[in-house]
Amino acid sequence: MRYGLIGEKLGHSYSKQIHESIAGYEYEIHPVSKEDFDSFMREKPFEAINVTVPYKEKVIPYLDGLDDNARSIGAVNTIVNENGKYIGHNTDFAGFIYMLQKHNIQIENKKVLVLGRGGASKAIIAALKSLNAGNIITVYYKEAPGCVTYDECKKLHSDADIIVNTTPVGMFPDIDSSPIDITEYPNCSSVLDVIYNPLHTKLITQAKELGLVYCGGLSMLVAQAVYASEYFMKTKLYDNEDDYAALIDRLTDNISKLLS
Repeated sequence: MRYGLIGEKLGHSYSKQIHESIAGYEYEIHPVSKEDFDSFMREKPFEAINVTVPYKEKVIPYLDGLDDNARSIGAVNTIVNENGKYIGHNTDFAGFIYMLQKHNIQIENKKVLVLGRGGASKAIIAALKSLNAGNIITVYYKEAPGCVTYDECKKLHSDADIIVNTTPVGMFPDIDSSPIDITEYPNCSSVLDVIYNPLHTKLITQAKELGLVYCGGLSMLVAQAVYASEYFMKTKLYDNEDDYAALIDRLTDNISKLLS
């Protein structure tokens, strides 16, 4: 495998279609079980890969280094062989910011609930901090350091302005589940879900029915893939931000048709 994606369960992935549309290189979807993860990362049988659930943090000890962005976040979604050294990067950060900008969601001084505490949540929290969120609350299904439970969240943070789901709850094939009931957060104005398959999760469907600003994770997925491809190819695609937006929008439209 030269380029590809590793994760535990990848039957929902459209990363192959996205990457091969960006630059025409061959991109492999490569599920790696938890039992095989250690041997895979020791062997590193790849030139460059993307990393998804549940390995964005677990890959770090196997790498020769991290760029400043990935180091500050504490999670990696892109690994590249750079002159014999395997270096970790994080393009989820830029992908999430693109999604916010695409949907005109303002973060400054807002109270934001981030559902989940995995690798994706770390990149998103870093992005929210960079945009001067007023208060960021991490919500987890059980007690954990730096988090509140869902029950605690309802009692203490029902005034939240924005909800971001980084958990897999609602992802194909478990499409009838939702991590949270938005009606318990009457001040909420925007809901974002990093899940892209299905296009509209149960959470996003509820946000739409309530007349809120909403977006699923497809634009973030495509944007982070475009930025990751530049690490793969070791070159910038464009000099103009409008050109990036046009490419991301075109690929997002293409994949949304496959998901519809």
